Amino acid sequence: MDHAAGVWLAAIDSLDDARIARYEGWLSATERARSFTRPARRRQFIAARALLRIAIGEVLGAAPSEVELGGQSGRAPWLIAPAVPMPGLSVSHSGHWVACAVSTTTALGLDIEVEDAGRDVGALAEHAFDAETCARLAALPARERVAAFYREWSGQEARIKLGAQAGACYALPHAGLAVEVCSADELSAVPRLAVVSL
Repeated sequence: MDHAAGVWLAAIDSLDDARIARYEGWLSATERARSFTRPARRRQFIAARALLRIAIGEVLGAAPSEVELGGQSGRAPWLIAPAVPMPGLSVSHSGHWVACAVSTTTALGLDIEVEDAGRDVGALAEHAFDAETCARLAALPARERVAAFYREWSGQEARIKLGAQAGACYALPHAGLAVEVCSADELSAVPRLAVVSL
């Protein structure tokens, strides 16, 4: 079986309250009831769920407002309607970006991370990675180290979100942003990255 996946990415810094309200109308009662300590985090959640519905709608030929998702805190969302098997759903957010990955044939884990040159990536690496990875990062020229750190971080998070042994992982290029998707099965092609407007 050929396995395919797509990744959708959107900036949310220009989302106005009217569009947020429109996208909130797409959410289920359970999704609307989710509580967040910061309003910015709630906006990310609503935007990411809207983007996921748009992506699923594109794949299945359905209206995004008719896509029904299940979910609970700490778990990847799942598709309720349309009633089609879709094992690969994953969402991520970082800064003013939200992203989702979709596959109808294989499980996925997605992570995005805004590259922040102001952070002490050496100290962060010591807490997150094994000694070999830390040494490899430390050996890089300073101008390459930040991007390499975030690729490693994003890859690790994508594998955790997958929740299974990764058949393959794919780093997708985007300026200033580490984007990594891992799949349970090797994909027939590198996932396409679609940058969309919400």
